[in-house]
Amino acid sequence: MASSAPAMKSAGIRVPRLGLGTFRLDEDAGAAAVATALELGYRHIDTAERYENERAVGRAVRDSGVPRDEIFVATKFAHPDAEPGRVREAVLASLERLGLGYLDLVYQHWPHPTVAPEATFTALVPLLDEGLVRGLGVSNFPAALVRRAQSVAPIVADQVEMHPYLPQRVLERLSAETGILLTAYAPLAEGRVTSDPVLLDNAAKHGATPAQVALRWLLDKPRTVVIPKSTSRTRLAENLAAQSLQLDDVDRDRIDALGVTPQRFFDPDWAPEWDA
Repeated sequence: MASSAPAMKSAGIRVPRLGLGTFRLDEDAGAAAVATALELGYRHIDTAERYENERAVGRAVRDSGVPRDEIFVATKFAHPDAEPGRVREAVLASLERLGLGYLDLVYQHWPHPTVAPEATFTALVPLLDEGLVRGLGVSNFPAALVRRAQSVAPIVADQVEMHPYLPQRVLERLSAETGILLTAYAPLAEGRVTSDPVLLDNAAKHGATPAQVALRWLLDKPRTVVIPKSTSRTRLAENLAAQSLQLDDVDRDRIDALGVTPQRFFDPDWAPEWDA
């Protein structure tokens, strides 16, 4: 069985390239998915304060029998907590709910409309020095805001919606320039890839699934991490096995063409002004 051991370093932090997302998984489903994923070989688990499953995720990690230092656990604080006077306590509250001693990566879940990222991340840097947090990240940040956060703190990754219909080319250029990772959430475009004719054709060519093709396409990008979500043992295993798939240039070019006119499926009222 493949594992998510292949990893990349950013800001001195080693990040497994394929992980488990837990968005919309309640306590029981989240705990079960994490337990199965860790059994199969996943070593990167992603959660958030707003998912309301941190306690279950932490319990599953602790009960897994896998040494803590072999599991990369990331969480996110909600953007209303980005104020310098609130953000430390928000991160410590996530740490308490997870019960893991330290956090491998903490993201700001969305940009704050009025709090400058410089202020937020200046307030977070002491957590690195104290060993409570190993790395800091941003989520749903356009390139200009990423740069502002980077001006005061070592930013490991920007977690963004990223899939064949939304390739995030501006952020890819930023990644190449600065070394930041892009963590792709919704990498299967909320299931849309499973019925896409191009992905179905590539899947048939390689004896794979459309989801595996989409994940491999993302993993072929130089600085990208992917965190697909599933509660099915079969799907979890298939997603992990995508690391062994090999696409050729023709495959990649056909998938690249799907994102010529980008499509975004997560765009709430509080979203920032996105990169063009």
